Amino acid sequence: MGLLDGKVAIITGAGGGLGEAYATLFAKEGAAVVVNDLGSSVDGAGASGAAEKVVAKIISDGGRAVANGDDVSTVAGGENILKTAIDAFGQVDILICNAGILRDRTFAKTSEKDWDLVVKVHLKGTYCCSLPVWNWLKENRRPGVIIMTSSTSGLFGNFGQANYGAAKAGIYGLVRVLSIEGRKYGIRVMGVAPNAVTRMWADVPGTKDSESYPILRPENVASGVLFMASELAADHSGKVLAVSGEEIAEVRMLMTDGFHPKGHYTAQDVAARASSVFFPADLKRVPSMD
Repeated sequence: MGLLDGKVAIITGAGGGLGEAYATLFAKEGAAVVVNDLGSSVDGAGASGAAEKVVAKIISDGGRAVANGDDVSTVAGGENILKTAIDAFGQVDILICNAGILRDRTFAKTSEKDWDLVVKVHLKGTYCCSLPVWNWLKENRRPGVIIMTSSTSGLFGNFGQANYGAAKAGIYGLVRVLSIEGRKYGIRVMGVAPNAVTRMWADVPGTKDSESYPILRPENVASGVLFMASELAADHSGKVLAVSGEEIAEVRMLMTDGFHPKGHYTAQDVAARASSVFFPADLKRVPSMD
């Protein structure tokens, strides 16, 4: 018995890296998988048959899968991805929004094109894929799971990734809102901030490669995402997990006890009570790529 027996999962950006690791593990755990991938390079250009290769591997291993090459960043693309699942398997139970690109620049050098494309693929793409699945689950009164991919670059910040970080922080907000709206429909929404060495990180200075640092292989994230997609995580809607072979930990937005002036106060009053307003410096734990 697999953790996902009888389930149908859509995984975007599954032609390689993390998405491929999710797809192959989910298939081994009993899910039928829609492997979506536009086949583009890390910066969003070009195309290949990446999805078909992953599907062929899953089928050769005895699993069920079908390829889809639609663009996640368009409404029509999101609808067609859902249609692929319904046509092939008759249902959908799990959506993993994983597709993404990078256009890393310092903020001063980030062009409007680089900003718009990264936000479109990550943030709008999550909307475009989630909305049709959400509505299908709601209209068919089926419980389901949507897992959206955030990042420590958005949750904590990372040099040279203003466009990517902004999009990933927006996804955090979407997870929180949809987890509230999904309660009455049995739709569970979670976020994952994965840390793995994939082709997206190949050009990031100081990043270790997966051969010399195997703990950060995509397979070591996949088991955490499998947990999130399965009934083992049934009580954890709305939560975001940082997942890697090094660590699995919840990431959340918190507030200090704060300063409560009960009306008028001055800027000097805030400064005088800084110890109540701000977290102690030693509590600020920011993951790094090292």
